[in-house]
Amino acid sequence: MSNPHSLVTNRIVSEDIEEIANVTSVDWNMLARKRVLITGASGFLPAYLVETLLHLNRTRDLDIHITALVRNRENYTKRFANHLDNPNLTVLVQDVSKPISLALPHHFIIHAASQASPKFYGIDPVGTLSANVLGTMQLLELARNHPVISFMYFSSGEVYGETQNIPTKESDYGYIDPTSIRSCYAESKRMAENMCVSWHAQYQVPTKIVRPFHTYGPGMKLDDGRVYADFVRDVVENRSIVVRSAGTASRAFCYLADATAGFFTVLLNGESGVSYNVGNSQAETSIMDLANLLVSLFPEKRLAIIKENHQASQGYLQSPITRNCPDISRISSLGWKPRTSLADGFKRTIESYSI
Repeated sequence: MSNPHSLVTNRIVSEDIEEIANVTSVDWNMLARKRVLITGASGFLPAYLVETLLHLNRTRDLDIHITALVRNRENYTKRFANHLDNPNLTVLVQDVSKPISLALPHHFIIHAASQASPKFYGIDPVGTLSANVLGTMQLLELARNHPVISFMYFSSGEVYGETQNIPTKESDYGYIDPTSIRSCYAESKRMAENMCVSWHAQYQVPTKIVRPFHTYGPGMKLDDGRVYADFVRDVVENRSIVVRSAGTASRAFCYLADATAGFFTVLLNGESGVSYNVGNSQAETSIMDLANLLVSLFPEKRLAIIKENHQASQGYLQSPITRNCPDISRISSLGWKPRTSLADGFKRTIESYSI
C-alpha cells in the first residue's frame, strides 16, 4: 500500500491540494507573508491545511510561515517527510494543554488538536476533553496577549447532540447527557465554543468556529474505529465489507478537499464569534447504502457485504444519533459549497491508498 500522504508520489492528494488552491471563495493573498500556528498539525484534517499553505508558497510565492504544533514528533516526521527541510515549516512538539511560547507573534491561529476518534472516548476521556478545554484556553490567551487577524477553532457536528431538526442549522441544539462518558467529546467541544465567543466578547479575540460533519478522504486513519473508515479499509485490502449493525443510521459525508476549502473560507471570510457547519448536505446516505456503494465502485474486486452482530472494541462508545446532516446555508453565504459527490469522493479516497 502506498503512502497516501505524499505529495510527491500520490496523484490524488496532489490533485486535491491543487483543487483547494483554485477555490474562488478565498483570497489567498490575505495569507501572504503571514505566520500561521496550526495545532494538531499531523492530524487528518489539519494536515491538508498545512499541505495547502506549502503548496501556495511553491506556486504563488506567498512566503507563509507555518508553525505545526504536534504532540508526537514521530508522527509529524512521517506525515511531513517531504517537507522536513522546508524553512517555512517549523515544528513545535508539546501538549497543547500546557502554556505555549512562540518566538514570534503569529497572525493566524488554527486550533485543530483533538482526539476525534470514538475509540478514545471510553479509554481516555480526560485526554479527550483536555485538548478542547485547556488547549483552547491556552491558545485564546495567546491570541489575547498577541493579537491575531483570525482565530479558528475546530469544533464538531457532535455539539448538536440528539436533535430532531435535520438538516441541522447552527442554532438547532439537542440533548446531550453530561454524565455520559462519551459526552467528554461533545461537551468539551461545546465548552470550547463558548470560550471562543466569550474571549471574543470580552477581549475582542477574532474567533471563528467550524463544525465539521463526517469528513473523509486521503490520509484518514483506517483503524480509528469509525464505520466508514472500516469500510474503506475493507475495500483497500480486498475484503468483503463487514456491517456490524442494521445499517440504518444515516450520515452526511464530506470529502476532505471540499471541507478544507470550507475551513479556509471561514478563517478568512467568517464573522467573528460565529459558528459554521462544514459538511455536504447533498451526500447523506445510510451506512448500508454506503457499503453497497463502495462495493459497486470496484466491481473488479468482487466484494460482498457481510452482516455480523455488533461487538464494539474496548473503549469505543457508539453514537446514539441515528441521523446527522448539516444545514450549510450560513457558510454558503460566504461563497463556499462542496463539489465532490459521494461516489467520486470515496473512489478517490480508496484509490489514494492503492497508488
